[in-house]
Amino acid sequence: MSVAPPMSRAYGEIVDLLAAGPSPQQLTQFRPSPQAQARVRILLDKNRSGTLTPEERAELDQYAHIEHLMRLVKARARQRLVQQ
Repeated sequence: MSVAPPMSRAYGEIVDLLAAGPSPQQLTQFRPSPQAQARVRILLDKNRSGTLTPEERAELDQYAHIEHLMRLVKARARQRLVQQ
């Protein structure tokens, strides 16, 4: 049975960013909030200690997908900045 985590804080932050119609420069400067960063650190610590619940594992996987997506977005935004 698959566990679907609720939308994470990071997803909400990215949705808000994209809904605002950011410039390429704003995209490259995006950083998750301190709260989102702290949550990832907690999940990573629990993962290292082997104490993640299935829900937390799904949440950590979600953060990994978000990180990958934002790396791609930032790479494209940097290309656009160079072309300007």
